[in-house]
Amino acid sequence: MIPDTSTTLLRNVSDTAHPRWPEFVAKYRPMMAAYLKSHFPAVEADDVIQETFAALCGILPGYIYDPDEKGHFRNYLTGILRNKARRALRTNNRQAKIMELSETSAGRARSPSAPQCATQDDDQSWRESVFEIALRRFLADETIADRTKRIFERTALNNESPEAVAASFKMTRHAVDQAKSRAMARLRELVKELESVYE
Repeated sequence: MIPDTSTTLLRNVSDTAHPRWPEFVAKYRPMMAAYLKSHFPAVEADDVIQETFAALCGILPGYIYDPDEKGHFRNYLTGILRNKARRALRTNNRQAKIMELSETSAGRARSPSAPQCATQDDDQSWRESVFEIALRRFLADETIADRTKRIFERTALNNESPEAVAASFKMTRHAVDQAKSRAMARLRELVKELESVYE
């Protein structure tokens, strides 16, 4: 079941003692973990996520959700998460040096279009995270035939030829194509559901 809209949920959790706070955490934590795994694999994700939620406790009471003026909440959350991850990296001297060099380079190359580029990068990052979670749910779905999952993995993820997969499963090429098509359709449904949740 898809939770209520972000507007309603964000309004509720402006009071961090609200009973929907655990729902808020459960909703956004997987996306935060996926983002950190992709962009900051060296940090302790649980610690960074905890720090981010702690920061939100102080921010949400005064936060007004206005996507037309301020952009989507997911981008706002990504900014906080990214800053917390960078701070965590700085606790390691070697990682701190890498970050300093990276930020110095970015500063020299910065242009008036940089904020927009950052927003686009955040959008892409969240889309990748959504797909990763959708894929995980697809592969864990016991209602989907194991053979369909294997066909999808081999043809779509591992780029094996449909002919080779068909031969290994003793199926026709047409049957493999149909199985892959069904898998893609289900995956698109999962992605669409998740996108509506994280909008």
